[in-house]
Amino acid sequence: MSIVHSDRFGQFQQNNARPHASRVATKWLQEHSSDFRHFHWPPESPEMNIIEDIRDALLHAVENRSPPPRTPMDLWTVLKDEWCELPPRYLQTLVESMPHRVAAILCVRGDPTRY
Repeated sequence: MSIVHSDRFGQFQQNNARPHASRVATKWLQEHSSDFRHFHWPPESPEMNIIEDIRDALLHAVENRSPPPRTPMDLWTVLKDEWCELPPRYLQTLVESMPHRVAAILCVRGDPTRY
């Protein structure tokens, strides 16, 4: 994590998806636990992370590219380009949706929401 957060204030969060909770991933996290702070996320927690919305927007943008990226480097370039094209207002809307997301989760006592 020091590569990403040289100030060592970075925090690692994972969503307990199967690949993230595998033996290999769990072992790696345990071996490197002193390298970063790990935010413990409850299993099967309701999804509130706005990065999921951003990931979906990037996925659709990449899928609509013509011609599509053909190599990993092409994909990386396209993703960076599309990231820079995300409208600031879209990102602001996602941030502003957080109080509504929290309220929705509280309302359904942690069950799935429309988010």
